[in-house]
Amino acid sequence: MKPAGSAARSPLFLRIFLLMLGCVAVVQLMNLALLIAVQTPSAKLYTVGQVVHAMGRGHDPAGDLQVERVPAVQPVPWNPRAERIEAALASALGVSAESVRISFPTPFLQREQVYRRTGVPSPAPISPAVARDVVITGGFSAALRQRDGQWLRVEPAEGFEPWRWFVLLWLIFSALAVAPFAWALAHRFAKPIRAFAAAAERLGRDPRAPQLELEGPSEIAEAAAAFNTMQARLNRYVDDRTTVISAVAHDLRTPLMRLGLRLEDAPDALRHACEGDIRDMQGLVSTALAYVRETSETPVRRPLDLRSLAETVVDDLADRGEAVTLAPGEPVVLNGNPAAIKAMVTNLVINAVKYAGGADLTLALAEGHAVLDVRDDGPGIPPEDLEHVFEPFFRGERSRNRDTGGVGLGLPSARAVARAHGGDVELRNRAEGGLIATLRLPV
Repeated sequence: MKPAGSAARSPLFLRIFLLMLGCVAVVQLMNLALLIAVQTPSAKLYTVGQVVHAMGRGHDPAGDLQVERVPAVQPVPWNPRAERIEAALASALGVSAESVRISFPTPFLQREQVYRRTGVPSPAPISPAVARDVVITGGFSAALRQRDGQWLRVEPAEGFEPWRWFVLLWLIFSALAVAPFAWALAHRFAKPIRAFAAAAERLGRDPRAPQLELEGPSEIAEAAAAFNTMQARLNRYVDDRTTVISAVAHDLRTPLMRLGLRLEDAPDALRHACEGDIRDMQGLVSTALAYVRETSETPVRRPLDLRSLAETVVDDLADRGEAVTLAPGEPVVLNGNPAAIKAMVTNLVINAVKYAGGADLTLALAEGHAVLDVRDDGPGIPPEDLEHVFEPFFRGERSRNRDTGGVGLGLPSARAVARAHGGDVELRNRAEGGLIATLRLPV
């Protein structure tokens, strides 16, 4: 189904795709700017004389080199560069080449290159003065064996160079620059999902809630139209069946009235018995019509104090001599249909009074819901019937006497009103005996 005006809507896929392309473009532009703006890092230069000076003093006054004593130095594969510098370092120190060792770090994600000694001439002897001027480029590790068998190792001091600070700050700035695009993308994804979640929540609380607006990309508009169609079909489905039940219950009044007229000439014993049955049927029809009316009419909701409403119900029953109490507490305000909620609370309390002789009510707030508990000390309900009692015309009292069992529409009506307000009614047996009916309504 295509909603009106959908031809002018750009698809959600295209919007997200273009937004991602824009995000990637910004990142690449930032990288290009970094490539142009950053200074090329220059390799640090050291001389053999600096290394010899640091070894002689045990530290480097300039702070460019760090000196430490280590128990052993790992041997490294031979390479011509290390051999030449080792020869220069040994000449400058006046020791044999076996007493010094130098190694260079392997570049990140690269293998250490393996050289063959064959065909490479040995380095020529070099005077100590010239050896001190031999340059060492980049990182290295030079070691001199001491008389006690330990090694004196010299390495460049580790430090965070200025160009690294520049790159780090640039990356942080790039992340901040891309953050609005990422936020827009996440918002674009989450907004329609939040809208559908809110619509589903409204539909659960009120089947006649306003429909979703057909806005946004074509996919979202089509999904909203499908959701609205589903909501309309559900309402029609319920309305059609409610209308049938209401019509049947209403039309039953006419044959009942005719039966009453025809019984006027019947014998007294037969007439009295049949009139009692007719009265029972008329009461059943009236109850069914009231149930249909309560569950199908469009509710008018406004803020109300559930505690004040419960106090009114309790006071009315207490004035009739019923053992009904309500624990004191703070006001609990929620949005609802006052008439429907009062009828629901009255239904639950009268149910407890009828079967247990009294009721104790408590009202509190818990996790964003108003929780009303109606406790009694009656016989309870068999566990297998705790859910069946919410089915229309099901009676937990197995006799068919309306004076003791009712018609089986009280609890279904109460649950229908609670669920229409986004809440629910549950029953459970108390461990100490009796029953507790719990009403939960969102505030």
